[in-house]
Amino acid sequence: MPSVRDLRDRIRSLKNTQQITKAMKQVAAAKIRRADALQKQSRPYADAIGAMLRDLIANVGSVDHPFMKPGREGAPGGVILMTADKGLAGSFNANLIRSGEIHGRENANLAWYSVGIKSRNALRRRGAETLQFWPLAQGVMFDNAQELARRVTDDFTSGTISSLTLISPKLVNMMTQRPEVRQILPIAADEPASEKKASSGSVEFEPSPEFVLGRLLPKYLEFTLYSAMLETNASFYAAQLVAMNNATDNAKKLIDQNTVEMNKARQAAITKEILEIVGGAEALKG
Repeated sequence: MPSVRDLRDRIRSLKNTQQITKAMKQVAAAKIRRADALQKQSRPYADAIGAMLRDLIANVGSVDHPFMKPGREGAPGGVILMTADKGLAGSFNANLIRSGEIHGRENANLAWYSVGIKSRNALRRRGAETLQFWPLAQGVMFDNAQELARRVTDDFTSGTISSLTLISPKLVNMMTQRPEVRQILPIAADEPASEKKASSGSVEFEPSPEFVLGRLLPKYLEFTLYSAMLETNASFYAAQLVAMNNATDNAKKLIDQNTVEMNKARQAAITKEILEIVGGAEALKG
């Protein structure tokens, strides 16, 4: 059984850990509010650019743009694995990395782009071919998204990669962040005919729908990646908030358990000393 001193040291260590997890919980709560607000501010633009893209595809007979055509045959498929830069967020990063590993086993001949320090480290351990790395929360996020969009655009149009798949988290709610695997390039024009007919003629494009579509598709790709970065950042802080809240509660439970054990050990030591004194006194009487 641990001594009273050992239990006291253990309780002091647990209290220090509890202070750290409580502080990280408060920081995550403040950052998730800012990240969620930024994500909500970007949604009107996302809705507008998506609606405009649907109208354009509905009004264009044949699309002559590299994003709408299959990539070069035989080239590796490009995959963007997007994680956080830091840990201490439960299984958040591990779930994304596991989704990337499953996708890698199901699809051979892949070239990887890593966003987030955790994804870079995971790809290095696997020995996967990584074309380039971008941090998630270091520097200006929109600049990183623009640089990433330019790189994957150049690689796709030049035939370095044949397609582009994004693995990133989807923020379902504060308690759930689900990994999502979706193809970004080539863009499939698979809108139902009824929707195309309804949207046809509702918008006029100058000088032509083809010209506007050629300018819009790069912006659409750029904002898709930026939106994924915003959602990854918000999902990370949501996961960290839950993880630090659980860690704080667990530390409190351990402190209570060790306090009970310390009190028992102290009471046992006091009882032992009393018995020794009583036994010594009886021996002197005899």
